[in-house]
Amino acid sequence: MRIGSSIVLIALGAILAFALAPGLIPYVNQVVIGYILMVVGVLGLIVSLIMAASTRRTVVHRHAGVDDVDM
Repeated sequence: MRIGSSIVLIALGAILAFALAPGLIPYVNQVVIGYILMVVGVLGLIVSLIMAASTRRTVVHRHAGVDDVDM
């Protein structure tokens, strides 16, 4: 799950929880499903931000050799 899909889940959850009239979808508690989607989206966002911050970065050290010296 990437950052964009996490934000989409948060937005869909907020729409289900707050924007739609209760009882619009029969036999489904859409407010609870909205809250669940928002929690999953927030957890996915946190995990993807941690994964993006902890990527291993390689540092290339270049030392001057015999061929690299300018004369």
